[in-house]
Amino acid sequence: MQRAVQRLATIAVASTIVALSLGGTPRIALAASYEELQQQFEESVAAHDAAVAHVDEIQEQIDENQERIEQIEQEIPAQRRRAAESLRTLYRIQQSSGGLVELILSSEDFNELITMVTYLDRIQSRNMGELQELAEMDAELQQAKDTLSAQKAQADQEAEAALEAQERALAAREEVRLQAIAQAEAEREAAEAALKQAARDAEEGKSFTTASGRKATVSSTTQKSIPAEAVSPQTEQRSEQKSDTESGQPTQKTSQGKGIVSERDAFISTWAPRIDAYLSGSPLGGHGRTFAEAAWDYNVDPRWSPAISCIESSKGAVCFRPHNAWGWGSSSWSDWDTAIRSHVAGLSEGYGYTISTSAARKYCPPTWQSWYSSVLAEMGSI
Repeated sequence: MQRAVQRLATIAVASTIVALSLGGTPRIALAASYEELQQQFEESVAAHDAAVAHVDEIQEQIDENQERIEQIEQEIPAQRRRAAESLRTLYRIQQSSGGLVELILSSEDFNELITMVTYLDRIQSRNMGELQELAEMDAELQQAKDTLSAQKAQADQEAEAALEAQERALAAREEVRLQAIAQAEAEREAAEAALKQAARDAEEGKSFTTASGRKATVSSTTQKSIPAEAVSPQTEQRSEQKSDTESGQPTQKTSQGKGIVSERDAFISTWAPRIDAYLSGSPLGGHGRTFAEAAWDYNVDPRWSPAISCIESSKGAVCFRPHNAWGWGSSSWSDWDTAIRSHVAGLSEGYGYTISTSAARKYCPPTWQSWYSSVLAEMGSI
């Protein structure tokens, strides 16, 4: 595992422990609107991803630099031995030579003189080259170590920035969820009226027209007026970790060493199998992971889109447009994964975090009470 990224994972785990000890998740000041909170979430995730990507780039440089340092450190002892031998050779030549005049006088002819001078010059050049090579290796080693130290410091800074962005993103995500609960509370009277009417219609076996124009039987639910989960998957996971800690069992945490990525993985591992179980045997069966990934990426209740697909198309069995399982305008797609992500993104942008009476009025205006109750009932079964 890359060292700088490991540091980020360690910091992230530490922050989770602190959050648990304080009895809650990181919070940010509540923004004026869902759109502002969603923008904070998206900007924080983008900042986190950019910081993590930069950490990875720096780590690649660190690894390359470290590899070169290790290579030089392996080679330099032999080079020092060669340099030492070269110094001794040069010293012997200097001590044994009587100078250029003596060399000229001892030479029998000019050719012998030239050969001797050339030979000595080659010896001196080779030995001086060994000394120069040692000096260059020493300089490169020192420079590499200095660069490595600076790179590690920069990686630590980027890791800290990624952690801060992660905390902002998770806090914004939680505030969006809490705002959805607050919205449901504000709509309590309308929601209860819709549910009561739906209950009467369900007892009478009445049907209603969905957004896609098909007929569906009204479903009722015992759930009252707060469709958003009282405990988010993130908090649920941390509660399980706390319970494991209290029981003396080792805490299990999904982690790839990239901060928010581990939270995303935990969210997906929680919801993908639940959604797959709900969609089992339908055309949308097996796409639970795509629903869960899209729900995390666009900050939407993971149950919402699958539940709508049940009401609008019997989970993709009766689509009025290719791969349009949600009565989503006049849209069509070439495959389910693209369609799922597009629908979840549209919910996030135009309808908010989760189902509400105001969202139902917008999604299926003529029969919004029946649509609201039926979708809510399906969400409760996931």
